[in-house]
Amino acid sequence: MPLPEFKQLVDEAKSKINEINADDLRHMQQKGDDFLLIDVRERDELAKGTIPGAVHLPRGILEVNIDQITTDKDRKLVLYCGGGSRSALAAANLKKMGFKNVISLAGGYRGWHESETR
Repeated sequence: MPLPEFKQLVDEAKSKINEINADDLRHMQQKGDDFLLIDVRERDELAKGTIPGAVHLPRGILEVNIDQITTDKDRKLVLYCGGGSRSALAAANLKKMGFKNVISLAGGYRGWHESETR
């Protein structure tokens, strides 16, 4: 069970970023929107599956290695993790680094996968 301080950090991050749900992401993919999808989960979590088109860049090295994926601070970035908390924290940090169009997937991979089965 995460400490209450973790929830407070996540809530604060979420208040500063944009979030979308799985249906919004699918709609963006179907329309052919130009965005970069980044999976910030750890390598061992990838065995559960990934969202098609995602680039893997773990949360622990995201800020230091984002330049290996993009240096375009205006590029639309959609981040996801397992449940939506780590991607919110990651999005908030990228925003602090000057990225202007960063979005977190609410519900993360779990929400994506559950939406596929409805």
